[in-house]
Amino acid sequence: MSIQQIAVAYTAVATAENGRDGRVATDDGKLDVVVNPPKEMGGSGAGTNPEQLFAAGYSACFQGALGVVARAAKADIKGSTVTAQVGIGKTEAGGFGLEVELITSIPNVDRATAEELVAKAHEVCPYSNATRGNIKVTLTVA
Repeated sequence: MSIQQIAVAYTAVATAENGRDGRVATDDGKLDVVVNPPKEMGGSGAGTNPEQLFAAGYSACFQGALGVVARAAKADIKGSTVTAQVGIGKTEAGGFGLEVELITSIPNVDRATAEELVAKAHEVCPYSNATRGNIKVTLTVA
């Protein structure tokens, strides 16, 4: 698989201090959050965590991609939602890995159309393109 080449239109910059048990902030100050491991992983759970931030970014990005393909198909996606569930756990090799389930609800179209839109969104979404072939991503139409 070759590395995807892009013409960069925007670069987000965030800096972490103290890793998973510290703080993350963007250079423009629009995001500044305390991060802590979840209780399930032995942390305090007091702040957000990288998996929640990844879930937020992926769900928002996928919703945007859904809008792009829906406009092209002239499909009504008003009231639609995308929920990203990001799991983290140990890999067989001893490190850690992620898996994602994207749960999409599109109330104004039939199931077959919803499934087609979700599949097409998965082809154009930058997060989907970044994760494809690297982690398990499950697409679910609610």
